[in-house]
Amino acid sequence: MLGQDRRFDARDLGAGLPAACPRELDLAFVSQGIEAMFKRIVGACLALIVTAASALAAELPAPKGAVVLTVSGKITNRNSTDGVSLDAAMLAALPGKVTIADTPWYPAKTQFEGPLGAALLDFVGATGTVLRVTALNDYAVEIPVADFRKWPVILATKINGKPISVREKGPIFVIYPFDQDPALYNELYFGRSAWQLKSIEVR
Repeated sequence: MLGQDRRFDARDLGAGLPAACPRELDLAFVSQGIEAMFKRIVGACLALIVTAASALAAELPAPKGAVVLTVSGKITNRNSTDGVSLDAAMLAALPGKVTIADTPWYPAKTQFEGPLGAALLDFVGATGTVLRVTALNDYAVEIPVADFRKWPVILATKINGKPISVREKGPIFVIYPFDQDPALYNELYFGRSAWQLKSIEVR
């Protein structure tokens, strides 16, 4: 009847087929078509997700010199299968700071210079909340990511204008801004100021 509301029935798709075709065959044909369409849609969605993830991740340039620091763990950017490897030039290219402060490790005010910890986090695309930093002698300590975001903590690579040697606690020394906030001058932050740094794992 014209104008009469009628719900769609998948069986109607086979109504125009020859009578010799079994109705069960019609329904199987329709079912297979719907399943194939569903698989194509799911496949397209997965492809979009992978493409978006690849767009968010950046492939960083490889170090040209000797690697002095590696960063791994919860990071979105990489230049190796292990994470991010950096040489001295790559560290020097990051936004940095000079800190002149009294510390418990030197008898007088000392000038430290190096990239900001926050700049390194941005460079590698860090997404975790804790940094496990490890020294050349395998000493390890955990530093909250919040420390690098709250204060201008630097990864000092120079002391009094010269590269820090391993003997002087180099090549990298985590230095808090002891000159800016007296509240940092205590054992808690001294313990987080790892020296002879070789790697950082973002957790």
